[in-house]
This record gives sequence, C-alpha cells and structure tokens, in this order.
Amino acid sequence: MSGLYLPPGDVEAIERATVAAVAHDACQLIGPWILALRPGTIGRARSAAPRTHTLVRDESLLSRIEAAYRARDMITEFRLPDVEGLSGVAELLAERGYRPEQPTLVMAASVAQAAAVAEPLAICLEAPDEAWANVFLGQGFDPADGAHRVQTLSRSPDAVFAAVRDDTGTHAVGVAAFAAGWASLHGMRTAQARRGQGLAGQVVARLAAEAAVRGVERMFLQVEEANAPARALYARAGFNALWRYRYWRRP
Repeated sequence: MSGLYLPPGDVEAIERATVAAVAHDACQLIGPWILALRPGTIGRARSAAPRTHTLVRDESLLSRIEAAYRARDMITEFRLPDVEGLSGVAELLAERGYRPEQPTLVMAASVAQAAAVAEPLAICLEAPDEAWANVFLGQGFDPADGAHRVQTLSRSPDAVFAAVRDDTGTHAVGVAAFAAGWASLHGMRTAQARRGQGLAGQVVARLAAEAAVRGVERMFLQVEEANAPARALYARAGFNALWRYRYWRRP
C-alpha cells in the first residue's frame, strides 16, 4: 500500500504522537526508532516503530532494540510499515525469526471533514468517569483488555474524552490526544446493543470539534484492516489511508 504522500517530518510526528498517547512516560529513542515500553494489551504501547520510512538493514540496531526490551523483561515487538523504504528491515526481521501479523491502517483526515461526519451530540469530559470506563467492560469486549485500555488512555497527558449518553446510560466513547501538531483518535468503543445507530460518528465529530477549538487542523487514527464497519465510518469522516503496518513478533 503506497497511501498518500507525507513529508518525512509528518511520519515522525505521527509516530511520536502515537507513543505520547499510549506510552508517554515509558518510551526511548534508539537511532531512528521510537520504542514504546509500556507492558499490557495495547500493541502500540509495547512495540518499536521507525520514525522514518527509509532505513537500511542494520543488525546492530535491531540488537540494541531487543536489548532495551529484555532489560525491562518485555517481549520485543516491531511495528513496521509495509513500505518499500523499509523492505530491507522486513527481510532482516524475517531472518531473525519474526513474523508479521495484525495488519493495521494509519488513516488521516482534516479536522474540518471529521467534524462534519455527524452532529456532535457527544459530550466532553475533562477526565474519564466510571460510566465512560464501563463501556470498555461491556458485553462483547475483553474485560482485561478493556481495563488496561482505560488505565492507559486515562494517563494521556493532553487528551479530551467524549461520551454519548442519555438517561439510560453511556453508550459510546472515545479519546482525542494532542501531540506533535496532530490530534489522534483512540479508544473508540460503542456498546454492543447500540451499534449501527451513528453514535461513533457523534463521538468523532465532537472530538474533531474539540481539536478545531485548539487550532489543530489534522487528525489521525489507527484501525485494524479487517475492521470493515470502523473503516467505513472513518471513510465517511474523510479519513484516508496513509500506510499499513504490521506487528512483527516471534512465534
């Protein structure tokens, strides 16, 4: 997937913003790589990603990254974009026993487009409350993963939390984190019984509106390629694929 052209500085900004949202106090730079070092269920929070899409094979560099994870008793994972400029790195990872899985798209949109996807009927919270957190623990979600995501996203240093709620409860939630000149969307969840009613679009619209208030013009998200309903929503909100990445893990 070639995606849309981004200047090298934007690639690095997106990777830095990603780590800032999910592992802001547990990260390290090694050469052109950024290492997220927070154990748990969120792949982006525990993997190493290149800050550029053009790298040569360098075994010593990968060894240093592996050593950094071993020092924290963590399994090494690489989050590698499927782009030509990183093909040598992919070959080297394969030679070292890593295998790619979980294809995920990085998508971006203008804040103005995203804000227009639906009426911004969600409300914003300065901090997640119990009802917001409970959406992650509801029917159809892994409770252990949900609890970890709530804990991690609640620590994002510059974030806004949105919720669609009424007299019967809270039905959809999401987070926008702000870093490196971008807004990034995380933690989009809709209660199983309320899916297909446009609630996620309301969350996206509200978070985009909050980004506009801050003067931020662009936002991005990461969604598993197989998640067709989510991708359809994001396409309606003006999001286009920038690149695909996969997690490289040893079996």
